[in-house]
Amino acid sequence: MTVVTVVGAGVAGLCVARALLDRGADVTLVDRHNDTGPHACSWWAGGMLAPFCEGESAEEPVVRLGQQAADWWQAKTGVVQRQGSLVVSAARDKSDLARFARRTTGFREVTGSEISDLEPDLGGRFSRGLFFDTEAHLAPRAALARLRDSLRADGAQFVQDNANPAQYAQRGLTVDCRGFQARNDLSDLRGVKGEMLVLSCPDVQLSRPIRMLHPRLPLYIVPRGDHVFMLGATMIEGRAGQHVTARALLELLSAAYALNPAFGEAEVIEIGVDSRPAFPDNLPRIRREGNLICANGLFRHGFLLAPSVAMMVANLIFDHATPEVMDETAA
Repeated sequence: MTVVTVVGAGVAGLCVARALLDRGADVTLVDRHNDTGPHACSWWAGGMLAPFCEGESAEEPVVRLGQQAADWWQAKTGVVQRQGSLVVSAARDKSDLARFARRTTGFREVTGSEISDLEPDLGGRFSRGLFFDTEAHLAPRAALARLRDSLRADGAQFVQDNANPAQYAQRGLTVDCRGFQARNDLSDLRGVKGEMLVLSCPDVQLSRPIRMLHPRLPLYIVPRGDHVFMLGATMIEGRAGQHVTARALLELLSAAYALNPAFGEAEVIEIGVDSRPAFPDNLPRIRREGNLICANGLFRHGFLLAPSVAMMVANLIFDHATPEVMDETAA
């Protein structure tokens, strides 16, 4: 039996462990913490499985590989909601909506009345939009918990340890999935700061992720159920500080108010800050040196790309297949 240690139990590590376990490996997951929580970048994810929307600013592999994500997460966790994604803009920002449409595929244009049918609480506020009906979303924390539970049930071991992956690689095959924590070992890895809010707003009901285009800060808002919403997110080059900036807080809440004024009465129940791990082109990389395999650089596409990257790692180990995102020059 192939024995593998996976270091890092965020979304990347859990997906890699699942892919390896499905191929018959004996898997141990090692992490500094004994459970997923606010310390993990994936804890603060939006959970949008929206490959076509991401095509507005992401490279082609994100769109193509991301189309596998919803089926994978549904099969492994059962928490995926397939309600599509809705993109809107204020009338004064209609050029932004046109630009978004030019850069993406997989949508149909919708009128103001169709927007009202899709989301009654947005009725009358937007005259045009784009509806990506095949996209999906999930609640990240529930998905991570389901994945951990299934891994334990199927025999994976969890170990709390702060050891460097290189130490484990001296004993056997090891996959480093530490995200931004691996920055000291990956000279070209950078952190992109993200700031987001969780709101409770009993006066608003939404069924799907909404993206509202804005010249300064495009907003996404993702329903979590029970009138709770994830609101985000900024992208600031540089390692995240401990706290959200005043500017981000102001602009996120202003954008939410513009989406629906009822958000002005919402309660802010959580504020999150994280550092998303990214390489220069914002695409993931798999690197190998002997027993040590590194899978990193998911950027803001953790839940969208982790399944594909995980399957590439498994195929590399079991089939000696070169991953599409293999970085041979770094070996």
